Amino acid sequence: MIYKFLVGSEEAENFKLEISIDSEDTFLRLRNTILDAAGYDKEQMDSFYICDDEWNREKEVTFMDMGSDSDEDVWLMEDTRLDELLEDEGQKLKFVFDYMTERYFYMKLKETVPGKHLHDPLCSRKEGKAPKEDVGVEEVVVAPKIIEANIEELGEEFYGDEEFNEEELEELSDEFEEESID
Repeated sequence: MIYKFLVGSEEAENFKLEISIDSEDTFLRLRNTILDAAGYDKEQMDSFYICDDEWNREKEVTFMDMGSDSDEDVWLMEDTRLDELLEDEGQKLKFVFDYMTERYFYMKLKETVPGKHLHDPLCSRKEGKAPKEDVGVEEVVVAPKIIEANIEELGEEFYGDEEFNEEELEELSDEFEEESID
């Protein structure tokens, strides 16, 4: 079966890819096809996230095992076939290509074509220019004046109850530190 993915970016709204790939191919081959089409380096750490309908992350398929001690399954791109985790048209994914600043492409499994196969993945459509691959943290951080303006709009409710006692916060913080030391 052939999977057809739409790939886009909130940073560069005119950037779109359409990728066709065999359902039995791996996430690594899908990753490499996306990175080639975007003109990005393949030496960076990145991950796919299988998402629910509201774009909440459910499963991670990572480029490299980081030695997680978690009880959750570790899905590696080179070992995981697409059809192991994807089967429904409309399935949503995020491809995080920049871990430092949490930048990603959003993806959707647009179409499944049963009874056909592809030997090699194919970028069948490319529109616009991909966002810059590397941005400094200072380019991602929101300007302080914008933050201040938004806080002023929220008023005192932003800080919670007007009767908020700063000493209560310090006591809770002290309790937390004592528990984590024990």
